[in-house]
Amino acid sequence: MSKARENLLRVRDNINEVLIGNPDATALVLIALITGGHVLLEDMPGTGKTTLARLLARSFDTGFGRIQFTPDLLPSDVTGLSVWNKKSGEFEFKKGPIFTNILLADEINRATPRTQSGLLECMEERQVTVDGITRKLEEPFIVIATQNPIETGGTFPLPEAQLDRFLMRISLGTPKRADEVRILYSFMHKDPREDVPRTASAEDIAEARKEAAGIDVKPDLLGYIADIALATRGRNDIAAGISPRGSIALMHAAQSAAWMNERDYVVPEDIKFVAVPVLAHRLVLSQNYGYFEEQENIIREVLDRVPVPTEDFGR
Repeated sequence: MSKARENLLRVRDNINEVLIGNPDATALVLIALITGGHVLLEDMPGTGKTTLARLLARSFDTGFGRIQFTPDLLPSDVTGLSVWNKKSGEFEFKKGPIFTNILLADEINRATPRTQSGLLECMEERQVTVDGITRKLEEPFIVIATQNPIETGGTFPLPEAQLDRFLMRISLGTPKRADEVRILYSFMHKDPREDVPRTASAEDIAEARKEAAGIDVKPDLLGYIADIALATRGRNDIAAGISPRGSIALMHAAQSAAWMNERDYVVPEDIKFVAVPVLAHRLVLSQNYGYFEEQENIIREVLDRVPVPTEDFGR
């Protein structure tokens, strides 16, 4: 086992000691980090969205920034702006909170579309352009955004172009009774979130990305991914199905999932594990009724219907 994999698996285990009862969410966020993609955490308040982002940041020896999105937030509050310096007689660029490694964009849908669009270049190109000057963001760079899907007052729904920049949309859900008892016990005398150690570095992330990119995906599985995407196109209940960008995202996420599972090849289970969080938010439905749940149900239906390859993928 490589040092990078060992350290990231330790991060996973440490987070699961605090974020009790939701190991899949932890695994998916780490898969997104390895893949180099951004994450949208969408759930009711109090389910652990911000906690998961902060635990991830505490586990890595990297920079962390947080932006509380509000309707009066300006794009320059995110990216930074040039300020006149009287002493030097020149404009100096003051970096915004986007210049970090792990960025928590809290309640992202409370910002206006103008401010939301300020994130597009940052998320897609890993760079910021202000006053005609382009500045590269330091790698690794990942945005973990949160939003409440129920409360719509004073919010601005993310446009499809913005949603497509997120590798995954993840819902944490509420814990089972036994897990909630464990959560209560862990918080009885102290805050366990303060005890999460830093066990990985930016170098570990870079090495993990390099190793995951070398994971083999057999031709039959490439066809399986293509069949999943094709099954979402041409349906009456879908205005726009999965694009080639979505298929590529699914393939890369499956490679990272295989890497996390200590394999050097992808199996159908890797694809199925990441398919709903990677694909569901990319669907544009013909009607908005039951929007979020309907998107996920369609992907699950497609996974049940598309034939799964059965060859020995480890050969």
